Amino acid sequence: MPSLSLVFAGSPAAAVPSLRRLAASQHTVRAVVTRSDSPQGRRAVLTQTPVADVADELGLPTIKANRLAGEATEAIAALQPDLGVIVAYGGLVREPLLSTPRLGWINLHFSLLPRWRGAAPVQRAIIAGDDLTGATVFQLVPELDAGDVFGQLTQPIGRVETAGHLLESLSDSGAELLLRVVDALADGSARSEAQSGDVTLAPKLTLADGQIDWAKDAHSIVNLIRGVTPEPGAFTTLDGVRVKVLDATLARDSAPLAPGNIHLDSKAVLVGTATDPVHLVVVHPAGKKAMAATDWWRGRPAGSGTVAV
Repeated sequence: MPSLSLVFAGSPAAAVPSLRRLAASQHTVRAVVTRSDSPQGRRAVLTQTPVADVADELGLPTIKANRLAGEATEAIAALQPDLGVIVAYGGLVREPLLSTPRLGWINLHFSLLPRWRGAAPVQRAIIAGDDLTGATVFQLVPELDAGDVFGQLTQPIGRVETAGHLLESLSDSGAELLLRVVDALADGSARSEAQSGDVTLAPKLTLADGQIDWAKDAHSIVNLIRGVTPEPGAFTTLDGVRVKVLDATLARDSAPLAPGNIHLDSKAVLVGTATDPVHLVVVHPAGKKAMAATDWWRGRPAGSGTVAV
């Protein structure tokens, strides 16, 4: 099997399986490009990315940059790679870097392109109530996630699966797909096809995207909670205090409640919606630890409100 000289660009944990798979292959990872160290946690400790941690473990040279320009571009060009591979790096590849590798760049994207082009494909698929998702390896082009497709896999979305769980699963299966495409590019058997179908966009989620609107139907609310877990997180407000909702399910056999009204019924905390109530399972009140919703509800001060907004 012919081997290629690679530059790998990625940052979060979802990119780690791909890096490990390529590093263990016959191909040579000449350098790993990842975002610069950033403050993390309450104490704002300067922390490198998960990909940088693994690059150190594997003894691979690392280029840390938040933009692929200037010195970063020069450093990559000096390596004269055959192929650039990008998995959730968190930045754009523009010319002249886009054309620097002999075979250009390929991208592993966690969706069935052209559905959910953008930064948050897994989250947006769950929020939209999709039953099916997958991963796509495509040729990187200037237009966002629009290049020809080398390979694609499909995967059902579990009815209670969160974005975190789904992304972890796709990062493993996607790494296998990515290596198959790299192997095919190496031996000349790779074939690509233009994307076909309706284009939908998956812009990055903000904290505000996690706010629950109890006036919506229960299915939409539960899908939102699953889709924004673990990041940016779902939340509601009660008595002016923000409460994160970490886990919730549909309560199909419970009596209807007015939207936002909270009620303890048969040891379950229920919140009214436009349709069936939603059963809160685990919550995280501001300033406290995550806890069972029933413990949170029973521990509230006397005279507290019963309507979430």
